[in-house]
Amino acid sequence: MDTAMIDKNSMEAVLKDAFLTHPVKEYTWVDPKCLPFSADVRGMCEANRCGMYGKSWSCPPGAGDWETLRDAYQAKDAAFLYTTCYQLEDSFDIEGMAEAKKMHRALDRSVTARLRDAGISHILLGAGTCDLCTTCTYPTAPCRHPDLMQRSMEACGMDVVTLSRLAGVKYNNGSETVTYFSLILF
Repeated sequence: MDTAMIDKNSMEAVLKDAFLTHPVKEYTWVDPKCLPFSADVRGMCEANRCGMYGKSWSCPPGAGDWETLRDAYQAKDAAFLYTTCYQLEDSFDIEGMAEAKKMHRALDRSVTARLRDAGISHILLGAGTCDLCTTCTYPTAPCRHPDLMQRSMEACGMDVVTLSRLAGVKYNNGSETVTYFSLILF
C-alpha cells in the first residue's frame, strides 16, 4: 500500500497494535522537514565513541553520507517518533540498559513487521547499531538483510536531544531509567 494513499490515523492504528505488547512511553508525529541533523552528532560516530565505527553497514562510514541521508529523510511525507523507558537498578546498571535495548529492538522489529504486513513502505531508524547478524559483513560483502538493516538515528547525523525538545518528548525520564528512541519515516 502506498503511504500517500492512506492517512496518519490508519498508520497509527497499525502502530498502536504493536504498542499493545511493548511498553511505549511516548509517541508523536513529526514534520520530516524539521528533523534536526548535525555534523557534530555524526562526528561523534566518526570519533568512534561507541566503538562501532567502520564495523557495520548501519554505522559510519557504511551507513552512508549523513548529508545525503538528511536530504532524503527530510523529503519524506511523514515521520513518527516513539520512545520506550525502562527502570534501572541504578544509573550504572549496564546489564539493565542492555536488556532494555533488547526489548526496544523487539518493539522495532514488531513495528517493522506490522507495517510490512500492512503494505506500508517505511524506513525505521533506531538506537545503536544494527544487531540482526552475529557478525556484520561490512566491508567485505554486501549486507545480508538490507531490507531489515536498521541505522541508528545518530549514525545519520540526527540530533536526538534537539528532536526530543522539538517534538515535546522527554529525553531523560529520571536518573534510574533509560529511554530509547526510534523514528519511522514514511
